[in-house]
Amino acid sequence: MHTQAPASLPRRRLLAGSASALAAAGLASFHQGAAAQSAAPAAAKPLPGYAGWKNADAVIVHSSTTIETRRGAFGTSVITPSDQLYVRNNLPTPPESIVADRDAWQVQVSGVKEPRRLSVRELKSLGLETVTMVLQCSGNGRGFFPSKPSGTPWTVGAAGCVVWSGVPVRDVARALGGVADGMKYMTGTGGEVLPPGIDPKTVVVERSVPLEAMQDALLAWEMNGEPIPLAHGGPLRLIVPGYTGVNNIKYIGQLAFTDKESEARIMSHGYRISPPGGKGDPSQPSVQQMSVKSWINGPLPEDGELAPGRVQIHGVAFGGMHAVKGVEVSVDGGKTWQAARLVGPDMGRYAWRQFVLQADLPRGSHTLASRATDAQGNVQPEQREENQAGYNNSSWADHAVTVKVG
Repeated sequence: MHTQAPASLPRRRLLAGSASALAAAGLASFHQGAAAQSAAPAAAKPLPGYAGWKNADAVIVHSSTTIETRRGAFGTSVITPSDQLYVRNNLPTPPESIVADRDAWQVQVSGVKEPRRLSVRELKSLGLETVTMVLQCSGNGRGFFPSKPSGTPWTVGAAGCVVWSGVPVRDVARALGGVADGMKYMTGTGGEVLPPGIDPKTVVVERSVPLEAMQDALLAWEMNGEPIPLAHGGPLRLIVPGYTGVNNIKYIGQLAFTDKESEARIMSHGYRISPPGGKGDPSQPSVQQMSVKSWINGPLPEDGELAPGRVQIHGVAFGGMHAVKGVEVSVDGGKTWQAARLVGPDMGRYAWRQFVLQADLPRGSHTLASRATDAQGNVQPEQREENQAGYNNSSWADHAVTVKVG
């Protein structure tokens, strides 16, 4: 399919030095499944300019395109503040000029009976909905893989719970006469301008999800009550609740309903569950829907030695495509479990829930773990699914923490 940005989009240039950044952040990731990123300490890397407004004390800067939320920064509220939310960009971030006139940004909609190009201003007249959902990078938890897969060594911080506001995709399709017959996928294409001389399919950010995902999908212009920051895909982002971050296309320039999956490299070979030592190909499962997962955010080892007595063990749990039914917590590395209490508002099946367990910890070392169950009865697994790129790690054992009580 056509993968260039619509001709009428504002002209913009990639950031200075983007050619080399593209090679590092783009081509390598599509051919290997994940970009090889530096694991240098945060102190070695300042916040990149486009994300300079982030809370430096709450994040870990891995590279110019990868920023992780510190585990201890999640706190005990449901919503992740924008200035703490992780960043993962497959291509260099476009310049600020693309958000100078947000309502003028346009998206080409095809695969409908009346295809046309719509501005954000026009989209705002077609409908409005708000959804709270977990946004999580496919590689969140990669840092726990003993095989040390290439790619950013995320632990838990490539995730957040975010409120999005925009027009439902189903309303856009309805306004354009409905989805054309025979379409099986919703395909989003990022609006970044690609360098000349490179086959667009090798670098363009274009992903296909099953057509039914459009029912809850949004073309969003607000995040956490404010215009979506450039760092997170503003002025317009495709939001697909329940699906991993890469399927939530930033700077969306095209939305197409298609009868086949995109042939872009990031779809056909990237983000595939490949066996250890293997390479991604279209025959392997694609990284799309998220599964049930939880982890503990406090107390943590970095909090230092705890005083004996009562502690509030707290964390987050989500079901991906389903609501969270319950969470259990263990203080002995999974030998025994106790039911935790869900706290705070229930913001819908795509959002995460905070949980807490009051426990009395005596002196010694204690391994704290959490295990979530979703509304369909799916239980968070003990072990990760081994794969070449370190995707979809929901292992409760990997996410456990050991604290010392003195």
